[in-house]
Amino acid sequence: MNRLSIFTRGLIKENAVLVLMIGLCPALATSGTVRDGFGMGIAATFVLLFSNIIISMMRKIIPNEVRIPIFILIISTFVTIIDYFMQAFQPDLYRALGVFVPLIVVNCMILGRAEAYASKNSVFSSALDGLGVGLGFTLTLTVMGAIREILGNGTLLGMTIFGEGFKNAPVIFLILPPGAFLVIGVLKALLNKYYK
Repeated sequence: MNRLSIFTRGLIKENAVLVLMIGLCPALATSGTVRDGFGMGIAATFVLLFSNIIISMMRKIIPNEVRIPIFILIISTFVTIIDYFMQAFQPDLYRALGVFVPLIVVNCMILGRAEAYASKNSVFSSALDGLGVGLGFTLTLTVMGAIREILGNGTLLGMTIFGEGFKNAPVIFLILPPGAFLVIGVLKALLNKYYK
């Protein structure tokens, strides 16, 4: 498999949310706005990229019997870094994402990529895989956030785009976590129709 396909596979073909249907908890809970979806996506991408690199570097010395606890320890290290970084430099975003930042530790997308890819492949390939899957996740959450924010609030990045009249009749359901199921379903249907 060439390097470009390793990277692009995670964007669409193996998109965590729309194809593999994993990592849905943060997708449902944190994609209510563009800012929140993008922030969660970038945090998960950071953790995925660097944990894949470290796990791939250590793959030959990690005993098979304890690989999962070691993977979780490595992942939790990078989650702690991004958690503290967001608290210090993006406190509003950190408050909006709440418990979902520390829960990146147990996101099955990240542990799944560690187990299925990083533990079996070279450092460079694992970095490309982590970056591709992470950016696919970020793109999906950002698009979901845009749809939900525009139709649910009538805003985009906090700026009113439909005028004051829309404020009386937004589709409130979309900004709630169950509304994310509808958005995922529509995006998955579009992906199935236009991407084979």
